[in-house]
Amino acid sequence: MNIKDGINSAFQSIFSHKLRSLLTLTGIVIGVLAVVTMFSSVYAIKALIKKNMEGMGWDNSIIIFPGSGNIDLETGKTRSKIRRAKQNVPPLNYDDYLALKENLNYKCIYGTISKQSLYRVGNKINNIILRATEVEFFQNKSYPISKGRYFNTYEAENNIPVAVLGYHFAEEYFKDKDPIGQVLVLGSQRFTIVGVLASDVLNTGNGMNFDPWQREWDLKAVYVPLKYGATYLSPARMIHQIYIQSNSSEDYTKLKNEARQILLARHNMYPNFQFMDIGDMILNITQEINKFMDKWNITLIAIASISLIVGGIGLFSTLLISIQERMTEIGIRKSIGATEQDIFFYFIFEALALAFIGAILGVVLAWILIVLIAKGINFPLYLPVQGVAVGIGFSLLVGFLSGIYPAWKATGIDPIQAIYYHE
Repeated sequence: MNIKDGINSAFQSIFSHKLRSLLTLTGIVIGVLAVVTMFSSVYAIKALIKKNMEGMGWDNSIIIFPGSGNIDLETGKTRSKIRRAKQNVPPLNYDDYLALKENLNYKCIYGTISKQSLYRVGNKINNIILRATEVEFFQNKSYPISKGRYFNTYEAENNIPVAVLGYHFAEEYFKDKDPIGQVLVLGSQRFTIVGVLASDVLNTGNGMNFDPWQREWDLKAVYVPLKYGATYLSPARMIHQIYIQSNSSEDYTKLKNEARQILLARHNMYPNFQFMDIGDMILNITQEINKFMDKWNITLIAIASISLIVGGIGLFSTLLISIQERMTEIGIRKSIGATEQDIFFYFIFEALALAFIGAILGVVLAWILIVLIAKGINFPLYLPVQGVAVGIGFSLLVGFLSGIYPAWKATGIDPIQAIYYHE
């Protein structure tokens, strides 16, 4: 049997009974619509989690901060003995940060110094966070500028007293006026305001908040260049945290080991610093989330597939009924040379064609529904290729299985009886 002729015959039969074919397709359309929509929701959640974790700089990263010196840097457990007495060992400082910055291969690095104290701003006396860092902090944490700019390289390297305000700080103290260019007095320090951060772009009310408490505090702070903070805000140029992000997960362990070796060499082999393995922690969390979402995906697909199975039963019934209607056609086909195999594939092609048309309609309706839902709830949804492939593939499988028995039954019809069936 010519495959092209079989497909043409199948589509001619379908379009000659439009209403019946449409009703038959209903179950398949709803099933594919459900499968693709479920895939889309799970895919969107996973993509949003991954995007926001990367947006907060949590992937492939470590944080180095001052420690007591009795922490095992590999296991994180307390040592029973200190390898050598702490003598003339400098604390973690700005020079250590520069050494790491110059000698490591990294994706991102920055240091932070935080000072929290009571300051008078205008007529208010409040507890204000003054934080020294570099521009990479804002970029890595996804804190864009809404007004003005970040401090530039010249200002950062020459201890120019400039400041970037957090969004919430600017809203509270400069609500009715533009702060750019004004002088902010915090104790004995006077800073020229050069920029204001925008509101939190990651937690925008889409139902999934990522570290909202910490990010709210970040946007309440006042930021100055790191070198200025090490020089004027911190004794002995001490630095509170050094954040390093590797280029990839494969480079993560090597980066951590090299950072440890550099710091130990600078600190007389005394480990008065600690590592926080953010990268390992986030990797474990991400893996657990992915496992849970994959299980949930399977559950949702199993539920949605019930509609496809129901659609397959409807297709099965329609094909059985069509055998009675096509007795004369089957008899004529056989009498002019059509084999049992030809009749079998004729019905199989019709079943697959119905299933394919239903799958395409289901995908189109799913895409329209996803667009409408995404706009309605202000939440990013996508049409995943994997979901479309599963929907179409499962639909074709249901169509094939539904068509086997009717096709087999049609092959066993006697051509003489079939020709005179309606007489």
